[in-house]
Amino acid sequence: MAGHSQFKNIMHKKGKQDAIRSKLFSKFAREITVAAKMGMPDPAMNPRLRLAVLAARAENMPKDNIERAIKKASASDTENYDEVRYEGYAPGGVAVIVEALTDNRNRTAGEVRSNFTKAGGALAETGAVSFMFDRVGLIVYDRKVGDDEAVLEAAIEAGADDVVSGPEEHEIFTSVEALRDAQKTLEAKFGEPKKASLVWRPQNTITVDDEAGEKILKLIGALEDNDDVQNVTANFEISEALLAKMQG
Repeated sequence: MAGHSQFKNIMHKKGKQDAIRSKLFSKFAREITVAAKMGMPDPAMNPRLRLAVLAARAENMPKDNIERAIKKASASDTENYDEVRYEGYAPGGVAVIVEALTDNRNRTAGEVRSNFTKAGGALAETGAVSFMFDRVGLIVYDRKVGDDEAVLEAAIEAGADDVVSGPEEHEIFTSVEALRDAQKTLEAKFGEPKKASLVWRPQNTITVDDEAGEKILKLIGALEDNDDVQNVTANFEISEALLAKMQG
């Protein structure tokens, strides 16, 4: 199982807790507002906004919250957020990409740097690790929409590049350019996906021992706890025993 999926599953379980769910909704609201401000306030006419709304709905964010975040984009007192990417190394030489939306670059950079340092890692220059990842589209469906063969066949017809089917869901990868059309084609067959977004996909993953793995997961957890941080991706794999421990 790829490190990306392991981490995602862990954070998904943590996200069921009320306090973290509230923080998650705040992150979705920020992305929705930024997307609406950058383009049309109509998800049907704004691909980025549509993806943001889809992600929010997948986590059961109330419709009123979503509509309020869209309306906020047209308010005169709405904060201006910058999109920033941080790159660094976690224990074990694991590469980490952190994506943020911030209204104060200095504050966010300081907090992210502190997270890396406390975990025994180090923040690096932009571009230091991103070459080890591919920027791709990701469409996620629940396992129950179809078996591996049916989903693979549909994904190929939709123009996807790869499919990874796990015990709980199907992950369908596309090029950045093909994401929107592939999503439309797959929606016609399987309905609305659990998720559709642009992600960083590791070209290769590093297997780390449990000691390093626990430090990395704590680092990722600390980064995710930052209100400005939207996404964290790392190129590592951990043991099933540690995965079970962190999920427990």
